[in-house]
Amino acid sequence: MRRVPYLLPALAVVLFVAANAVYIVDERQKILRLWFGEVTAEISDPGLYFKVPFFHEIVRYDDRILALDTEPLEVTPADDRRLVVDAFARWRIADAKSFRRAVGASGEDGARPRLERILNAELREVLGSVTSGTVLSADRVALMNAIRDQSRTQAATLGVEIVDVRIKRADLPRQNLDATFERMRAEREREAADEIARGNEAAQRVRAQADRTVRETVSEAEKQAEIIRGEADAERNRIFAEAFSRDPEFFAFYRSLSAYEESLKGTNSTLVISPDSEFFDYLKSDTGDDSQ
Repeated sequence: MRRVPYLLPALAVVLFVAANAVYIVDERQKILRLWFGEVTAEISDPGLYFKVPFFHEIVRYDDRILALDTEPLEVTPADDRRLVVDAFARWRIADAKSFRRAVGASGEDGARPRLERILNAELREVLGSVTSGTVLSADRVALMNAIRDQSRTQAATLGVEIVDVRIKRADLPRQNLDATFERMRAEREREAADEIARGNEAAQRVRAQADRTVRETVSEAEKQAEIIRGEADAERNRIFAEAFSRDPEFFAFYRSLSAYEESLKGTNSTLVISPDSEFFDYLKSDTGDDSQ
């Protein structure tokens, strides 16, 4: 009975030591087993493993593909047009031992700033060798692959594999956007003014052509009218001449009646003519013959 009080603490110590002598490796993790800070084993196969309690240190790293979102970066392409680039990368720990030596106890949190610096440097180098039009075009897969490959080489020293790099956004800075918008608006206004000027010029040509056509048409019509009028007068004179040749006395009578009509027009017509004048020949007789 006296041994019972000592057995319980001893049992508790044994259970505690046994619990600290085993550890489980998850399939989503890489494990480093350290002996006083020195790596003695790298374990990636899932299962139950044993260690020396209090002497072995177990360091766990995520074996999945991890995300790295960079801060927006201003780059200057070959044509000196500044761009704000927002990119992201996907990475994973390929060599846990090299990773431990590179980042120490800071782990993944310590690796992200170093990876971001590598990615930013490659973004500046690759995008700085091409024009902004190439960066802004939809077909920029080759640029992203080049950034990925060059970043992969640099990240290998950290025991990290860069799986992929993608550019989410590549825009002009705000001040450049405003300046570009103003240039575009000025260009459109200039083009509009040119179109208006060309339209006015074309309208002037059309109006001038129309005025010329009107004058030519009116002139041609007046010419034709004069020709027709002349032909009509000639025909009238021919008819008069023919009539005169057939009956001179009737023609003389007709001319006298026309003269009477023209001279006696109006309400207050006064003629001062000698009664013996030939003008009254057809008023004094039916035949115009003075002998009758």
